[in-house]
Amino acid sequence: MLRRVNTEDDSPHATLTLPVGVRDLLPRDLPACAWSGSATHLRHAERELARASVGEVDYLAVCTPPDLPVAIGGIDYQVSSGAGTLWQLAVLPALQSCGLGTLLVRAAEQRIRDRGLRTAELAVEEDNPRARALYERLGYVAYGRAPDAGDEEGPDGSIRRHETMCVLMRKRV
Repeated sequence: MLRRVNTEDDSPHATLTLPVGVRDLLPRDLPACAWSGSATHLRHAERELARASVGEVDYLAVCTPPDLPVAIGGIDYQVSSGAGTLWQLAVLPALQSCGLGTLLVRAAEQRIRDRGLRTAELAVEEDNPRARALYERLGYVAYGRAPDAGDEEGPDGSIRRHETMCVLMRKRV
């Protein structure tokens, strides 16, 4: 269930409750996922869906009743032996802090267990304390640091290199 409470001082308080479900992300969903990143990101997601079709990864979507993705994320089973590695976790910005990230991570952990694995791993950028706090609340523990880099597409279509330091976290599932 998605529950959003409007708490801005200049507007009336309202609660909106909608049922949500988790399913596999499908190629037809990608146009509706433009909120999750640039066109480069969506092309990468399309490549990952090809990997999902052969069982190397799972790519999940949390969807609202009209079947629109509002949170997405992947689990890669090729990164670390004996573990599923969560990656590209994203929630529609307007719906953050509504429990969708928790639902997505728990569904990913269930997929990992369903494969007979007992460890979930992830990397979170050091400059993303909200995400790290979520993972810690869900039982993830930091065990190291590692640099990460990738290409980002700017608003003008230019490509620039993004480099960051990540905290490596894991949890027994």
